[in-house]
Amino acid sequence: MSVIYSMISAVLLFWHSTWDALLGDPHGLSTDWAWVLGIVFLVLTVRVALFPLFLRQVRSQQALQRLQPRFRELQAKHKGDPQSLQRELTELYQQEKVSPFGAFLPMLIQIPIFIGLLHVLRHLNPAIEDVATRTLYGWSETQFLDASGAHLFGAPIAASFQSGGAVQLVAGVLIAAMITTTFLTTRMSILKAGWSENPQQRTVQRLMLFGFPLSLLVSGLIFPVGVILYWTTQNLFALGQQIWLNRRYPATPAVLTPAG
Repeated sequence: MSVIYSMISAVLLFWHSTWDALLGDPHGLSTDWAWVLGIVFLVLTVRVALFPLFLRQVRSQQALQRLQPRFRELQAKHKGDPQSLQRELTELYQQEKVSPFGAFLPMLIQIPIFIGLLHVLRHLNPAIEDVATRTLYGWSETQFLDASGAHLFGAPIAASFQSGGAVQLVAGVLIAAMITTTFLTTRMSILKAGWSENPQQRTVQRLMLFGFPLSLLVSGLIFPVGVILYWTTQNLFALGQQIWLNRRYPATPAVLTPAG
């Protein structure tokens, strides 16, 4: 994981240096904007890098949508025989070169990135005095000290809701935004593909739509402010991207696939 930590640090430090040079290290509204914008543009970098996968996600969703009538046929044919149903569904997926879980691939790939940022921000602890520890993952000691004291509307970006004070207000607003945007992006993605006729796939869709956002309510209490900012920002980018993709690649009508 140290490679991921170093890569995330490199991108974050690049964007911080860029905005610091452009803006002159502004601190309006009790916010260190160069670090905040560094996190925002870390999101942008990840979204651009993963854009080909998002295109593949849309095509996978469209393929699943076209196969919905065939799914219903197979369910009626194998009612009460889940093993035969699953076998034929697997054969259908292979025949059509479609993965039922392809829609979740970009999200799964982002998990290591999210965990990496979580680790990097938790590492920004002002109490750390060891120079070797401060300079892990390509950070200089000056960068470490600057980032460990960075704030968003008065809340340290490396602090969590449990820290109290201004952090609870800022983190609370961001947690609510994180949960809401996670639900909206997931809902839009599912509605684009349509609710699956496959019981197992439908269960996964429900879990992603309701279970995942609710889990963030607990997780958000321990996430650093900077991580919640990252998650909320990437959700906003995802919403905009999904709206654009929906217009660029409109849903195709479901076509009954002849039984082989």
